[in-house]
Amino acid sequence: MKANILDGKVISRDLREKLKQTIKDLETPPSLAAIITSDDESIKAYVKSKDKVCSEMGVLTHNYYFPKDSKIEEILNLIGKLNDSPKISGILLEFPLGEEIDKDRLVSAILPEKDVDGITPLNAGKLYARKSCLIPCTAKGILKLIKHTGINISGKHAVVVGRSNIVGKPSAALLLNENATVTICHSKTENLKEETKRADILVSAAGRPNLITGDMIKKGAVVIDAGTTMVKGKLMGDVVFEEACEVASYITPVPGGVGSMTTTMLIENLVEANILKCL
Repeated sequence: MKANILDGKVISRDLREKLKQTIKDLETPPSLAAIITSDDESIKAYVKSKDKVCSEMGVLTHNYYFPKDSKIEEILNLIGKLNDSPKISGILLEFPLGEEIDKDRLVSAILPEKDVDGITPLNAGKLYARKSCLIPCTAKGILKLIKHTGINISGKHAVVVGRSNIVGKPSAALLLNENATVTICHSKTENLKEETKRADILVSAAGRPNLITGDMIKKGAVVIDAGTTMVKGKLMGDVVFEEACEVASYITPVPGGVGSMTTTMLIENLVEANILKCL
């Protein structure tokens, strides 16, 4: 059996067309403020790519760069101004932040209604309480990819590998909200293979290349590879793609899978935030 490829680029393209029309119909265009505190080249490349997509969609972007030795008070001061500005629909912290920067203080300073990455404590709490909120972009994209397969998530056994606050945990919460039975695995999990082999839906977001081999996957499972690691200039996922294709029913490639959905979900969140701003 050969797995069906979940092409994030194609699915994103269709979603963006709908979003583009929604943005055209808005009285004021959405405006995104991004805060960058790292000089990492991959971050710069992502920001450039994000800005290009936003421009094509009719979204205004404002990028604020801080040197790595910046004092946190300077960044907090900017966040306060962005919170108060009626021209800004959403605020995005580009990760990773500078090594000496207190991430929690910055995240908590963002107004929840402008938190387009869905990472403030209030939005996180609402997600777990099944309340309306802005949802972390990658996790939101993962759920849309799973739903694109047409499978009924309710009652399925889902295994999420990775417990980060921006991918692993929110992905698990979204699947739980869809009535899946969810297991979260992490670096301390004993016998990972035993856990993943039971998954009808397997989401890997560990950031460890080739962590998931073909013999760790249940026959017919939906496999979502959300791992992204640069190895010798090449972007690698967590899943050994060729092996997984022989077992899974659906699988996402890296690149071209989950990553393609993240920016689209960011824009969707931005549209939602913009509508809230205008109410």
